[in-house]
Amino acid sequence: MRLILHLSDTHFGTERPAVVAALTRLAQRERPDIAVLSGDVTQRARRTQFAAARRFVQSLEVPVVITLPGNHDIPLDNVFARLGRPYARYLEAFDGPLSRVHCGPGEFIVALNSTRWYRHIHGTVSRRQLQWSCDELRAAPPGLLKLVVTHHPVYVPRPSEEHNLLRGHREALAQWAAAGADLILGGHIHLPSITPLAEARALSRSVWSVQAGTAVSSRVRWEAPNSVNLLRYDPLVAPGECCAERWNFSAASDEFELAEAVHMLLAGRAASATAR
Repeated sequence: MRLILHLSDTHFGTERPAVVAALTRLAQRERPDIAVLSGDVTQRARRTQFAAARRFVQSLEVPVVITLPGNHDIPLDNVFARLGRPYARYLEAFDGPLSRVHCGPGEFIVALNSTRWYRHIHGTVSRRQLQWSCDELRAAPPGLLKLVVTHHPVYVPRPSEEHNLLRGHREALAQWAAAGADLILGGHIHLPSITPLAEARALSRSVWSVQAGTAVSSRVRWEAPNSVNLLRYDPLVAPGECCAERWNFSAASDEFELAEAVHMLLAGRAASATAR
């Protein structure tokens, strides 16, 4: 069994200590193989905030950590840093390229930087990034769960959020589906959701959008408490299946509790969902 912890929008600088501690306990208890942090690591891209985020990630004790910058991780209040070295502070805390590939024993992950220094909020994926990511997906070993990660969403649960969609998301989805992607992970809007996209977007195969909510920040929406996702799958026993779980922070127990589990049958098969 493989386990991925998907979290987003930690917004360090606005973190809630009790939630940070609870998420650390969840990770140490569940022992995920991989942690994916899909952007907005900090609130204002300050070094102290990145340092706090780095300490938090290390406290999770996860063997593989994949991070992406979000729009909040580019300095907004320092024009010279934004123009000259927009990702310098992020890269001081999290080594490696802004876009990357991870190939594990059961999963293949393509993480794409969807931010741009000249955009305040909105995100995009360039044609060069799209071509590169599709080439990587096609070259991936067979039988692996294939994931694409961006900060900005390819799906939003309500029309009022459509302005937050990744620019060019329809073309990107069609090409990622054709290249074999199974799941598209994202954040940005602070609204968790687990949604099949094949029928709604007329895609060539089954593709799911898995959106993470606000992990540890006080910047939550009234209808969505702090939450993270856990993705469970067994590449040997059930290679065409994946279970996506949403875990919500409960103020009553001071812990993250299972709120929803969605069983996903991939590659065009049926799907079912259960909630708790």
